[in-house]
Amino acid sequence: MIKRPHNRQHDSFSDKIQRYRSVLLVISIPVMLIAVVLLLMPGRAAPSDVAMDYGLSRKFSPNLKLSKSYAVIFDAGSSGSRVHVYCFDQNLDLVPIGKDLELFVQTKPGLSAYASDPQAAANSLASLLDKAQSVVPQDLRPKTPVKVGATAGLRQLGVDASDRILQAVRDLLKYKSAFKSKPEWVTVLDGSQEGSYQWVTINYLLGNLGKKYSNTVGVVDLGGGSVQMAYAISEKDAANAPTVPEGEDQYVNEMYLMGTKYYLYVHSYLHYGLLAARAEILKVTKDSDNPCILAGYDGSYKYGGQEYKASASPSGSNIEECQSVAIKALKVNDTCTHMQCTFGGVWNGGGGDGQKNMFVASFFFDRAAEVLLFYNLAGFIDQNEPVAKVRPGDFESAAKRACQTKLEDAKSIYPRVDESNLPYICMDLVYQHALLVVGFGLDPWQEITLVKQIKYQNSLVEAAWPLGSAIEAISSLGLNQVSA
Repeated sequence: MIKRPHNRQHDSFSDKIQRYRSVLLVISIPVMLIAVVLLLMPGRAAPSDVAMDYGLSRKFSPNLKLSKSYAVIFDAGSSGSRVHVYCFDQNLDLVPIGKDLELFVQTKPGLSAYASDPQAAANSLASLLDKAQSVVPQDLRPKTPVKVGATAGLRQLGVDASDRILQAVRDLLKYKSAFKSKPEWVTVLDGSQEGSYQWVTINYLLGNLGKKYSNTVGVVDLGGGSVQMAYAISEKDAANAPTVPEGEDQYVNEMYLMGTKYYLYVHSYLHYGLLAARAEILKVTKDSDNPCILAGYDGSYKYGGQEYKASASPSGSNIEECQSVAIKALKVNDTCTHMQCTFGGVWNGGGGDGQKNMFVASFFFDRAAEVLLFYNLAGFIDQNEPVAKVRPGDFESAAKRACQTKLEDAKSIYPRVDESNLPYICMDLVYQHALLVVGFGLDPWQEITLVKQIKYQNSLVEAAWPLGSAIEAISSLGLNQVSA
């Protein structure tokens, strides 16, 4: 009897399991092991999720540490107090706070207006402090440095008055703030610090840090009480910098920023900020009429606790005579013991590539915007923009018009100028031109950049020294991975 071949198509499912059980066992063991390992591995967000949480369009990396650091900087200037809040990632790039790259709030008057009432001076910062705390996450507040830098206005009050105000501010931060504060972080900035921070701020926002010194820009910052000039110079010029008497600021600061060493020439001229310079110009004429005051004004000017006669001559203001008085106030003929000086016998840094591209800030920008200098003299520029290209000579052209104006007509001609500043509009413009051309030696037709804010990552950031101070604070505390 012949056996017919077994028909496997009729095997049951259980018969197949039995027949191939050894093969299935060999395959299933490693599959089960792989499944166990995968289940035990920690979960990982998708690259797109990480980028969204991080708030930046960065390439995903499994080792990426998501971290933010905040810094709160108070700028206690002579004309008002301002608070800046910045947020950085671990690469020291600015991260948006809401829609903007910083919180910026200001109030008037400045701390120096409360010379006899330190507590009132400190309380003037309370509303700014509240707004700063509202944008910093609660868990990060104890790690967030808060610094207060008082500038020229407080310097001029004298040691006793300024110390009492600073101590009241320290107490405010200690008892009313959740931020990290230290007594030494509430101080009067010396001119060298202020100028250096301003230079760092502008070159950081322009993306220049890390480049050769010749690719950076120079900065002139005209405050209320002082004016600073800062620009990078060559190592050779730095080596030739004059020595200064003990206790005075050195002319050159060495700074290591984003992998590059810079020799930064910086000098602060106390008494030559715009508001302080008015007093210096009025001192020249003493009790006589002043050719820089608009016709029709007979009064006095108060600054730094002192009062100065401020009366127009019968014929009104005169640009030529005003220029002569402003140049005397600058002391351009003081003895220069160095190879080259600006004014008052101060070394000018030697010039060079770091000074060829100048950005001028603060009152230079504000006064130009108020007198519509952008529109009158450079019609292609929108006066509402935060950056404008002009020339030092444009200030003289604007001064010619201002010095021909009578006080009674000034309000209609200059509607943007505060009424308290109208008698001094000729003086301010003449002084700004003299400072740039006679004091700092700039060519009258050299293009310069007036700057208030700088565009950074599609947002506008104030071009002020506090950002440079914030960069230093974050780096010194080790809150990020990049050292400035």
